[in-house]
Amino acid sequence: MWITRKVEFSASHTCYNQGLSEAENAALYGADANPHGHGHNYSLEVTLEGAPDPVTGMVVDLKVVKQILEREVVDPMDHRHLNHEVPPFDAVVPTTENLAVEIWRRLEPHFAAGPGRLHAIRLYETDDLFVEYEGR
Repeated sequence: MWITRKVEFSASHTCYNQGLSEAENAALYGADANPHGHGHNYSLEVTLEGAPDPVTGMVVDLKVVKQILEREVVDPMDHRHLNHEVPPFDAVVPTTENLAVEIWRRLEPHFAAGPGRLHAIRLYETDDLFVEYEGR
């Protein structure tokens, strides 16, 4: 059985690879390479997998899940410029793909032993663009 918890946060970022020239970055990322950045209202869905506990009837305590999401994702990323304020994005281009991988890296240790293992995360950058990541 899967259960999904959703949180939202707002952040800005610049898609700019320091190993490329200005022209190469502009060609690759277009307007997203603007050094001043641009922002998004991200929506994150975290899906956990497991069997409901026979006593509680829950796969996982969703209050605990919310606390972990707030501490590991929302608090450090909300209203931040990812490139300047959130490691590892001082050295890694904060594309939606890379952001999803980093969020997984932050969350997975909290759910590795259960109850409720991390199954997938879905990160929406806009209403019509999202990345789904299953840790592989």
